[in-house]
Amino acid sequence: MNIFRFAGDMTHLISILVLLLKIYATKSCSGISRKTQELYAVVFLARYMDIFTEFISVYNTIMKIVFIASTLAIVWCMRGHRVVRRSYDKDLDTFRHYFLIAASLVLALLLHEKFTFLEILWAFSIYLEAVAILPQLVLLQRSGNVDNLTGQYVFFLGAYRGFYILNWIYRYFTEQHFSRWIACISGLVQTALYADFFYYYFLSWKNNAKLKLPA
Repeated sequence: MNIFRFAGDMTHLISILVLLLKIYATKSCSGISRKTQELYAVVFLARYMDIFTEFISVYNTIMKIVFIASTLAIVWCMRGHRVVRRSYDKDLDTFRHYFLIAASLVLALLLHEKFTFLEILWAFSIYLEAVAILPQLVLLQRSGNVDNLTGQYVFFLGAYRGFYILNWIYRYFTEQHFSRWIACISGLVQTALYADFFYYYFLSWKNNAKLKLPA
């Protein structure tokens, strides 16, 4: 644990809380990609299977449970809540996310650090998380206008990855046997996907204007 990882965990948690706040306060999931949320649910369920076999710390265990439970709650709201599900932008959320799942699984079977069940699941979750935001970004580009809470959600989600890159750099220089190259490369790819969004987010903040993405 270091300050960069803790900051990353907190910004990740804030992003989920912002999304839950949007759904609770507005009773709407407009502008939110259900497919991205389903991909994150798969990511957390695959990555945190070790919760049943390995104990690291109380903090670690609580965070795993929170991320799994909150993401499943979001998916349930978008699928099962009788009011929230009516606002789902089905016509805009058309990204074929199952291709991302299939590609990530194949990549995990080919490129991994250890050929064990949990390590394959871990690699799969890392690869899938790197591209899980794509359906959300595509939906926002198609809709054009981005409401404030949705913009904050995506911003904090991108900031989380930025802090984790700093975490990996810190660990590389302070740990003798740091070798999580899969996480590092995937994290860089994931952060790069946010570049366009951050550019327009900065412009909207600078000009005190509503966030709009080019179609």
